[in-house]
Amino acid sequence: MELLAPAGSFETLKAVIAAGADAVYLGGGSFGARAYAKNFQEDELLAAIDYGHIHNRKIFLTVNTLLKNEEIEEQLYSYLLPYYRAGLDGVIVQDFGVLWFIRDNFSDLPVHASTQMTIASAAGAAFLKKQGVQRIVASRELSLTEIKSIADEADIEIESFVHGALCYCYSGQCLMSSMIGGRSGNRGRCAQPCRLPYEVMDCNGMILNKNNPYVLSLKDLNTIEFLPEIAKSGVYSFKIEGRMKSAAYAAGVVSVYRHYMDRYLQEGQEKYRVLPPDKKKLYDLGNRSGFTEGYYYDRNASDMLTDRTSSHNRTDLSGEQGGLDEIKEKIYGKLILRKDSAAIMEVSDLVNCVTVSADTPQKAKTHPMSEEEVLKRIRKTGNTPFVFEHVEIQMEDDLFLPVASLNHLRKEALELLQEKRLEPYKRAALPEAVRFRRMPDTKAKPSLIVSTECREGLLAALADEAVDGIYLDSVMYERDRLLSDLGADVKKCADAGKAVFFILPAVFRMDTAKFYERIAEELFSLPLDGVVAKNYDSLSYAVFHRGEEKEIRIDHSLYTYSDAAKAAFFDAAGIRRDTVPPELNRKELRGRKNGESEFLIYGYLPLMVSAGCINKNTKGCDKHSGFLYLKDRYGVRFPVRNHCAECYNIVYNSKPLFLIHQESELSRLGFGSFRIHFTMEQRDKAQNILSAYRQAFLEKKDIHPKDHLSDYTNGHYKRGVE
Repeated sequence: MELLAPAGSFETLKAVIAAGADAVYLGGGSFGARAYAKNFQEDELLAAIDYGHIHNRKIFLTVNTLLKNEEIEEQLYSYLLPYYRAGLDGVIVQDFGVLWFIRDNFSDLPVHASTQMTIASAAGAAFLKKQGVQRIVASRELSLTEIKSIADEADIEIESFVHGALCYCYSGQCLMSSMIGGRSGNRGRCAQPCRLPYEVMDCNGMILNKNNPYVLSLKDLNTIEFLPEIAKSGVYSFKIEGRMKSAAYAAGVVSVYRHYMDRYLQEGQEKYRVLPPDKKKLYDLGNRSGFTEGYYYDRNASDMLTDRTSSHNRTDLSGEQGGLDEIKEKIYGKLILRKDSAAIMEVSDLVNCVTVSADTPQKAKTHPMSEEEVLKRIRKTGNTPFVFEHVEIQMEDDLFLPVASLNHLRKEALELLQEKRLEPYKRAALPEAVRFRRMPDTKAKPSLIVSTECREGLLAALADEAVDGIYLDSVMYERDRLLSDLGADVKKCADAGKAVFFILPAVFRMDTAKFYERIAEELFSLPLDGVVAKNYDSLSYAVFHRGEEKEIRIDHSLYTYSDAAKAAFFDAAGIRRDTVPPELNRKELRGRKNGESEFLIYGYLPLMVSAGCINKNTKGCDKHSGFLYLKDRYGVRFPVRNHCAECYNIVYNSKPLFLIHQESELSRLGFGSFRIHFTMEQRDKAQNILSAYRQAFLEKKDIHPKDHLSDYTNGHYKRGVE
């Protein structure tokens, strides 16, 4: 059991180590998911790595954002190199291209898959293990049963959050802050729109949540009462959230978890009890409308939600740190002082031993040194990480050695011991040649793909000769009729001369994975051209079952910000086409290899994919999929669809992305295909959008979006994200 603590500053690092953390995760000057935190600059981070290692603790660096081409090709190697040489214990990553880059260039540096990678099943974990990942940070939404299945089937280290803030969205699948405010969570700049109030409305405009407007805001997680159950599920690393929190908060929480983890390890589960004062301490340190046990036991529940926007955090925590900012390693010393031979000092930590010598003691002329005086000088370890447990003094009578010589002797010995203690962690310098994986620059006439979540969109696509292929989304089908209904639709597409693909579910957890395993043979026997994966779990499923004749494509939620990420997916899973992430702007698209990529030119973008259910928490669970609406403080309405078969919600943008009028520029960017995505459109609306495509892309006419839509967005095509 590893207790993993956050640190947003060196002060916090020292505090959580003193409080009992086995490992610490922190962000450097770049590429971390907390861009607004203080974070560690290079010299400070190098000192932090040494500080952790001196005290036998591990230091993990967050590189858990998505990187652009120039960042991987021009910055990542030089950014990681000094930390690699210093002995960094691991890197937490989100970007698949970064994962492969580290594997190619820093092969012995452990890689941990961030919760931003949205790993929700044993299949996804096993896939990443094959790519060199040593540990996965499980999605926060998983139950203990699901975690145990990953531990049993994938045989990989599991890290899981046990305390702190919870996101409403599956981590890594949230574009809400990005699309409505330009601050991307995938770049560490989330503005937390989920913490704001919203009215939930049905299609008739009736407000369903008059008692609590905070329908996207979850309470803080607290699992102190069932740590033994988490351990039994297979979790190795118990992770506390809070890199934006104070040193006193982080150390206070760590101290409580350290105490109870030790009690469990020493006494077992039968005697495990959490005392009321310790529960109160956690509450007083900070909470958000109280605490929740999260998803470990509940798939989703209304009591996970907050009832107000603000969190409860004590402003005065000065007394909570209580001596936790000092920790010293016990060492043992031996000093030999004899006339006519150099002074010798030996220092040991029982594993490492160093010996140094200094000036030769002289016969005292007036005031010989006493053993007590020498001992007092030698024991002064000051701001070093050491404290003498015992010092043996062997000295002859009637000696004198200047105080400066004694101090130098001690200082040199402690410095050498520190160097020797750190030596096993250091890595040899690497050659400066850097390996990159790049995509070939291919050119082809782009095709038009229609992906659809609604039957009206399918009918429009079938009837339009401009459509080359159709993606049939799993949300269109009930499980008990999936194969028969899908088979019928596949035949319609084939009869219409369209290529046809099946989009696997946006969330592919254990129960979903079991269902699709049962039908795998029949599913892949259908005359599909292939499947589209939205996550690592379904990608792994597709790779295992597809056979040679079926193609795999990936949606934009499997992010290919860079050519390196794209190349990694193509190499690792035999991908034939990716989908361009919607956060890239046109300048970044011009510097990207787009030949095998698909570009979304119309559709309501998903802003959140969540295990929480708006329908259940307002109307009650009726096992009926449908749409509700979230109205924000500006009166903007966001459609929300609940998918009951896989039990997840999608919050869509309030207005559709529309880039068809940008045809002249888009056609020069070399995309392999363009995609139109239908979610809730009626047939006439879908036909209108397809008509706009024909006019712009085939007839080369100038069109105006307002001729086809009452409202629309260009998304990030012009602005992008930082």
